[in-house]
Amino acid sequence: MQDTADHGIRFGRIAAMLPVTDIQRARDFYIGVLGFKSTFENGNPVGFVILKRDQAEVHLTLQPNHKPAAFNVAHLMVHDVDALHALCQKHGMRVIKKLQNKDYGLRAFVFADPDGNRIDVGQPI
Repeated sequence: MQDTADHGIRFGRIAAMLPVTDIQRARDFYIGVLGFKSTFENGNPVGFVILKRDQAEVHLTLQPNHKPAAFNVAHLMVHDVDALHALCQKHGMRVIKKLQNKDYGLRAFVFADPDGNRIDVGQPI
């Protein structure tokens, strides 16, 4: 049975929760390379971090036994996909899918963060 009513529910933001094996290495990448800012940290030692940049938000969770998924775990829209692609290459990030114009109207690529989490990046053409 399909229920198409909205029941008065309004949705707010949703953020990607990325498992990482080394929280400091992940923080260094997202803050030092991508320019995010830490807005919340929890645990002693730290096991959970919220990072924000512009409208993007990423939650890092320490998972020592994390094995990366073989699929994209987050989709990030940016205003200059070519610049982000160049930045990823400069810092040695593994590019999973090369930068190209897609038939669905995005210029896009996929890279893996230091923990192997696949991030699909796009910009409207």
